Amino acid sequence: MRCPFCGDPDTKVIDSRLAGEGSQVRRRRECTACGERFTTYETAELVMPRIVKSDGTREPFNEDKLLTGVLRALEKRPVETEAVEAAISRIQRRLQACGEREIPSRQLGEWVMDELRDLDQVAYVRFASVYRSFEDVSEFRDEVERLEQGPTPEQKRQQMPLIPGDETE
Repeated sequence: MRCPFCGDPDTKVIDSRLAGEGSQVRRRRECTACGERFTTYETAELVMPRIVKSDGTREPFNEDKLLTGVLRALEKRPVETEAVEAAISRIQRRLQACGEREIPSRQLGEWVMDELRDLDQVAYVRFASVYRSFEDVSEFRDEVERLEQGPTPEQKRQQMPLIPGDETE
């Protein structure tokens, strides 16, 4: 790794640790020439599947577009930034884990709704109303009734996991 201060190609790693929920390695480095220290982050470069839209067009996965849609649904809702980032990370891991080169936008939208349902029920209904193109109030009512039948996000957080170590899902 080239030193960002003097440009010398010889640096040594002083400390390494996991970062970003274990998806990154944070390395503290020191330049052997000038003695300056700096931090680098290492992540696996995985190819994300292309998204197949309902009209058949294909486009590369765009994290910014995903984040924008989630944030729009969560606008003015009391959800912590860390919770949103964790939800986005889980969606990305699902995309990577599916092992497909292409994935229908419908599937991605369902995964977003799964995460929103656990984060904030109002945001979930907002997203679902646009995503599923609700035509009238009865469709809103049906969706709210389905939500009321299941546990609230707070109740889910208080439940013990079925599998040890499965607290994030």
